[in-house]
Amino acid sequence: MLSTQVSFADANEAKYKSTPALGSIFDGPYLFDQSSNQQTRQAYWICANALLTTALDKGQLHRPSGCGQLPEPTLNPKAKNIAANTFTHVSKIVALSDVHGQFDVLITLLKNQKIIDEYNNWAYGTGHMVMTGDMFDRGHQVNEVLWFMYKLDKQASDAGGKLHLLMGNHEQMVMRGDLRYVNERYHTAERLLERSYDELYDKTSEIGQWLRSKHTIVKINDSLFLHGGISGEWVDRKLTLDKANQIYRANIDKSKAEIKSDDLLNFLFLGEGPTWFRGYFEDDYQESEIDRILAYFDVKHIVVGHTSQTRVLGLFHNKVLAVDSSIKNGKSGELLLITPNGDQDTLTRGLYDGSRVTL
Repeated sequence: MLSTQVSFADANEAKYKSTPALGSIFDGPYLFDQSSNQQTRQAYWICANALLTTALDKGQLHRPSGCGQLPEPTLNPKAKNIAANTFTHVSKIVALSDVHGQFDVLITLLKNQKIIDEYNNWAYGTGHMVMTGDMFDRGHQVNEVLWFMYKLDKQASDAGGKLHLLMGNHEQMVMRGDLRYVNERYHTAERLLERSYDELYDKTSEIGQWLRSKHTIVKINDSLFLHGGISGEWVDRKLTLDKANQIYRANIDKSKAEIKSDDLLNFLFLGEGPTWFRGYFEDDYQESEIDRILAYFDVKHIVVGHTSQTRVLGLFHNKVLAVDSSIKNGKSGELLLITPNGDQDTLTRGLYDGSRVTL
């Protein structure tokens, strides 16, 4: 186990302060259900610290004049559909994690690795892309990341591929109103829209509804993907993916006090649960425990984010694949490419400059 590669930057998190100097804020769009007539919905934009609105135009949002380069999304009527959580015979997979509002780094990485094209559109064909959580908090371009993923979700499906957007601990924190790590630039939207940050993504919002349809854990071919990690307690409780993903969706809006009062919810959402667990990166963690978990799910790899690295890293003979490459720092990042190759997957690090290195 290459424990020297591990950084526990998240272990004692402090409020993120690395933000471009605040001046004129451009943010949005924010879209909420306001009436039964979807075509009368208004999108809200923050343009140079002023709140502006535009009408939904046949499912298309248009930013106001002079409002920078904010996203102009096309709404997806299938955005809230709940997908399967197990997939087989997928020809290629790419995974990354913990973007934390670093839109520019994300786009550069995906372009250089040919996952998207020069226009930021899906270019990965029938492949599957997995984002293992934590788009929210810290960084200053969270909304840009969210709307980009919303667009890519539809484009991937249209191409016969799939985007798997998994819930991390920071998605869960925001949805239950734990706003300790929200970038200060979003205070402008809170003030002008008269909503707390979590209410910008509540059940009435387009992005909030889309996120609430997503899984926390998926199995693709012979790999399990999630944010933090699966502990042995999961196996002891005999949990299934179907049950756990349903529980996550049904309880995502409960307060921390409500979650802690229920034994199963407390495990799933907090402590040693799948969105918080860091045990694989402890020096005394045993490979035999990994083998027990792999056997339970009938997989060869567990792919996780959450615990920051300087690169994509393989642990325990590549049984654990760590993909939090510190994109959150806003400087660079990596992704993991998995290509089935008979009984042995080909595992590759996709570097920020577009080059690739066998893991």
